[in-house]
Amino acid sequence: MGMSLRAVAFLTFLFLPLQAQDLKINIGPAAGSVLQRDNDGRADIKIAGTAPRTSLNKFVEARVANEKGDPLPGKDWQALERVKNTAWSGLLKGVPQGGPYSLEVRVAGTTSIDAIKDFYIGDLWLLAGQSNMEGVGDLADLEQPDPRIRSFDQSDRWVLAAEPLHQLVNAADRVHWRKDKEGNLKKLEGQDLEQYVANRKKGAGLGLPFAKAMLQRTGVPIGLLPCAHGGTSMDQWSPALKDKQGDSLYGATYRRFFATGGRIRGILWYQGESDASPKAVAAFPEKFEKLISAFRQDFLQPDLPFYYVQIGRHVNYTNQAEWNAVQEVQRKLESRIPKVGMVPAVDLSLDDGIHISTADHKRLALRLANQIAHDLHPELEKFRPYKRGPRPANAKLEGDIVRVLFAEVNGKLVSAGRLGGFSIHDPLGAPVPAVFRAQIDPRDGNSVILSISGKLPEGATVHYAAGRDPYANLNDELDMGAPAFGPLPIER
Repeated sequence: MGMSLRAVAFLTFLFLPLQAQDLKINIGPAAGSVLQRDNDGRADIKIAGTAPRTSLNKFVEARVANEKGDPLPGKDWQALERVKNTAWSGLLKGVPQGGPYSLEVRVAGTTSIDAIKDFYIGDLWLLAGQSNMEGVGDLADLEQPDPRIRSFDQSDRWVLAAEPLHQLVNAADRVHWRKDKEGNLKKLEGQDLEQYVANRKKGAGLGLPFAKAMLQRTGVPIGLLPCAHGGTSMDQWSPALKDKQGDSLYGATYRRFFATGGRIRGILWYQGESDASPKAVAAFPEKFEKLISAFRQDFLQPDLPFYYVQIGRHVNYTNQAEWNAVQEVQRKLESRIPKVGMVPAVDLSLDDGIHISTADHKRLALRLANQIAHDLHPELEKFRPYKRGPRPANAKLEGDIVRVLFAEVNGKLVSAGRLGGFSIHDPLGAPVPAVFRAQIDPRDGNSVILSISGKLPEGATVHYAAGRDPYANLNDELDMGAPAFGPLPIER
């Protein structure tokens, strides 16, 4: 028995290629996103989509408008490409920094319009490392959000940047998930996720206050890409694991980099605590340098700025030498590799035994912003004279004092209360009980004078902030901290 004509017609319809019924933007900036500007403060935007078959060979036009709906200068309706097989694409060149913007497209001569609203052109900063970058500060007295600062959260949504920036439990990438009672990785969803969010007491970090500081300095919208994960080592961040994609930290970060446009302004890194152990410390320098090199190579930005925090304090007395060894590697690295910078954290307060407090994350963020404004923004005249902050230059024995000279001081050296943190060590690294007073030289403000008792052994060295939990409080007048250092040879 044959099919009816109606049945044949219905089956024919099912197997016909789908036809575009409306004009659509399928590729373009996501709502709420920040696109990385170029060195001229502009960005080229690739867009593509579909159009009704009735639009074949007609031009698709596009324009970019400001928050009030007024077209940007030179960005009113302009022709892109003709529609081919219901598809179209185009490139909007030189969209200036700023926002929020809206992008509208239409087929020439028609009123059919599709639009993307609320996107920005600015600077994107990737946040990576372990818990002090993830943020474990108390969720109190938080940095307040600004609509011009957006975050590509770990579930791959562009949202208003607000504390806590990092939320691993429902991330898009499996590497961030927790294990359930059976030991299987599980993504929190539904009521479990709601309960986790409601009960959360920790999570403040340096990302949002840094973004606020950079926005204040440049006036440019900021996008943040939170990718950090607490307790992780250099091995877990190995670029060799890139092909594991979302099952590895580097692979997940690599994926998210391209998900936000494949171009960023720089990386902020805070890690090293997990490598301050006898087994890991020897390999730490090579792994750290390889990581920086891999980011630059894989992100196709050979001079990608990389700024990091020297690990701070830990209320613990195990592996003290290894802790200081990691700090010394971090201190010296900034002088060997171009386009990197370090800020110290050893003088900052904690909200538990190892994590920077919410209040001092804000101080740390300002240190990063000061250095980056100087290094990367020559157009900001105010920040041109800024320096990195106190860096040890040399130590000399002058009679019964040891003079420690610092370079890169903004104004002069300062300390809150009695200056602490300096110690003398013998050639094997053992402390020598010699310093009975440390003070800033009032004559030049660039030197610390250590008054000593007794004779120093040959080969003695100076350390600052030795151990895992030192009392150290040397800064300059811009609150740029002195890094933990040592051994620094004492010249005679």
